[in-house]
Amino acid sequence: MLISVIVPTCNRNDLLSKCLDMLSPSAQTIEDAYEVIVTDDSEANLAKSLIQENYKWAKWIQGPKRGPAANRNAGAGQASGEWLVFIDDDVLPDKKLLDTYKNAIAQYRESLAFEGAILPDDWTLLEKDMSECPINTEGSCFWSANVCINASLFKQINGFDEGYLIAAQEDQQMKIDIETATSKKIRFLKECVVIHPVRFTTIFKQIRKINIASKNFCLYALKNKKLLGYSSFIGFASSQFKLHLINTLRLIKTGKMKNSLVALIWLIYGVPTNATNYLLMRNKIKG
Repeated sequence: MLISVIVPTCNRNDLLSKCLDMLSPSAQTIEDAYEVIVTDDSEANLAKSLIQENYKWAKWIQGPKRGPAANRNAGAGQASGEWLVFIDDDVLPDKKLLDTYKNAIAQYRESLAFEGAILPDDWTLLEKDMSECPINTEGSCFWSANVCINASLFKQINGFDEGYLIAAQEDQQMKIDIETATSKKIRFLKECVVIHPVRFTTIFKQIRKINIASKNFCLYALKNKKLLGYSSFIGFASSQFKLHLINTLRLIKTGKMKNSLVALIWLIYGVPTNATNYLLMRNKIKG
């Protein structure tokens, strides 16, 4: 059984190097052969020379430059393995990552997809204002920083949905597609770990991405409205208002004033934007 590890990257050679150091044959404990494919979406093919000079055991391919979903799909299209492991270029995979996935594949033969844990590199930083980091300690996320899927199933569901505009919801969509195709919940492997850096964002960056994040989420909501319980436009709008109101109040209680301000802007501006985009996109789909 061959495992193909797909690492999409774009202009982050410093982080990619650290990730590949932990994926090297000398670092991973798995005894079986595996392949690592780096699919590079940077305009200048920035990672090409890095791979060819320092990581000759990995395969570099040029990405399609159509966003993260398309970049992952491009890597999968070049893979030879029966199983595909997707991790992000900014994570540090545990040395037992591939061995753990291999053992789970052998143990849980009925499972065709797995998700691993995503942990922050510093838990204390998460207590600070405007810190951000995806964390998966319980499963039911299927965030593409650390997932594994059978290659045949990946082809059956047509990979990651390239209709999504940014790196959000496309992996949640794949979770739905997998569970619909297999009629089974995706198995979570808490011992299969990658470490993700905690970063800090700004109010300006968060406000600037509201419009595209809104369109991305509305696409997800419309594609899965029955599953998500959006029986009507009023139901969608009211649920969004309630969600963002609760989030705003929760953040205010934590004393994170910048985070609270962003949440308040989402409540005042983002929720109406969601409602507008939902209507426009629904009408477009109907038309």
